Order: sequence, then structure tokens, then C-alpha cells
Amino acid sequence: MDSGQAQFPGYPSESRACGLAPTRPWSESDTVAGMGEKKPVTIDDLKARGFEIEYLSHARAILSVDFPEALTELAAVLDKATIPIEEIIAGGGGEAKGTQRLRRALTELKWPKTTFTVEKRINGSPREAISHEIDHVRSFEAGTIALEIEWNNKDPFFDRDLENYKRLHADGAISAGIIITRGKSLHDNMKTLVRKFIDERQIQSFDGLKEWGYEPTAKQRKAVDTRVNRKKKPLTWREAFVDKFVNDKFAESTTHWKKLEDRVHRGVGNPCPLLLIGMPDSIVTFHEGKKALEEVLEAEDDEPEETES
Repeated sequence: MDSGQAQFPGYPSESRACGLAPTRPWSESDTVAGMGEKKPVTIDDLKARGFEIEYLSHARAILSVDFPEALTELAAVLDKATIPIEEIIAGGGGEAKGTQRLRRALTELKWPKTTFTVEKRINGSPREAISHEIDHVRSFEAGTIALEIEWNNKDPFFDRDLENYKRLHADGAISAGIIITRGKSLHDNMKTLVRKFIDERQIQSFDGLKEWGYEPTAKQRKAVDTRVNRKKKPLTWREAFVDKFVNDKFAESTTHWKKLEDRVHRGVGNPCPLLLIGMPDSIVTFHEGKKALEEVLEAEDDEPEETES
């Protein structure tokens, strides 16, 4: 296994033989650019920046030898990924704009949403068909790579993704699967990021949050007020709000690095080769201000209204 990689009992160690020809694999420190051209960003560069990177079931050997272009494209997209803090505060129940930007960038590089249909036939007659929808799929001469982004879903989505990858790999439909989620530093430091936003904007009440696109529900407002006004160990409004906001929006039961680790520790998805990527807290930016907020509000206005069925 590569230096620094975690050992996952449910997956084979990458220090074992991979069954590949004894040639030196492409290294992410190698440049594919010509003389004088800027060296492309690599997955190793992302790891140096704080991204969590884990390869399982010989995924590093498979991807670096047969799919170096996939790694180069993915690294280039993730290197530019940012999420303004305003999107975290004001974002509604839909998909985060940062995730949408990431999806658009991948789609532009020919990683479209794809539905795989596996059909069972008996004497030429179809008897059973199972479909697997994958958010991003990239096909190469050597095979196909599947990719899912789980920014802030319920954590059982990891089970779905890993089981889909396992089935598709067993059927020969994909060569490896990739999952991108919130990294450990981003999940663990979310309260610190929200506190920084509150402090820099000098917000001291719910009224101060209105101009930043956040309007609490009556239940949320009551929960914060209760913690502020209780007789035993009352909290400041700042601490009460940050705690309630983060626990509601980015709870432990959502998709993040630890939840993904827990599953691969148990062998979920094994033996499909996997590349797991956790996005760090450094992708959150604080300089956009009202411009980022305007984009969030415009996106929410463009969403179709729900109708009763």
C-alpha cells in the first residue's frame, strides 16, 4: 500500500501483487506538459493541500496506469473548487451551488450522468433488468470510471453508491469507482467556519442574518432562544446559533468522510477498486460577500415550485 494510506480490513492491501506488467507506472510527479508549459495539478498535489485521498483494491495502480487522463481531469476540477461561506449559510434544501459547479465542470469534460441497465435473458427473452444511475461516468479505451458526489446527503447514500459500484464492477461495466464527499477537516471545522462568518459580519441576532439570506424556522428560533435564556449554563446567541445551525444542516448522519470510512472498513463495495476523496475546509472562502449571496438567491428563484400531488 502507498505510504500514508489507511488499512481497511474489508479491502485487500495495495502492497500485494496487482497482476500488472512489471513496468514503471505513470507517477503523478511526472509531467505531461511540454517544455515551458505549466505542470498540471495532480491528485498528490491535492493531498498536499489537505484533501483526503484513499485508494482501495489496487485503484491507484489501475487508475495511474490505465486511466491517467481521468486523474488529471479530476485533479484540475477539484483544484479550482471553492464554496463561498455565503452558500453554506444561505443555501436552502436543494443541492449546494458549489456541488452544482463541480458537476458542470465534470460534465464539460465528458463525465455525464449515465444509467447502466443490466438485463437478464433466458433463451433470448428478457426476464429481469436492474438499472443503476450514476451521476458522472467517463469512458476511455481501457474502460469506464464512475463518480458520485455526496456533499450533504443522508449517509445511507454511501451504501447505495458502494453497492452500485460493486455490482457494476462485477458485471464488467466499470473499472473503478470514485466518491467525493466532505473531508474530515471540513466536517469537523464547520462550526469554526460559521463562527468566523458571524464574527466577521458582526452579526449578533437573527435580524442580522436576514441580509445574508438566512431566515430561521419558528422551531429553530425557539431552540436558540431557549439555550440563550436558560438559567443553568446559558449560551451566548452566537454559540447557540452556531451549534443549532451546524447540527441541523451538517449532522453526523449526513455524508462525510468518517461515514464513508466506516463503510469501507466493513468491506461495503469490496472488491471494486475505489478512489475516495474528502474535500478540506480550505475550499470555503470568505471574500465574495454579497455577490455570492446574489447568486444563491438567483438560483433559488430559478428552481421550479413544488406542486401538491
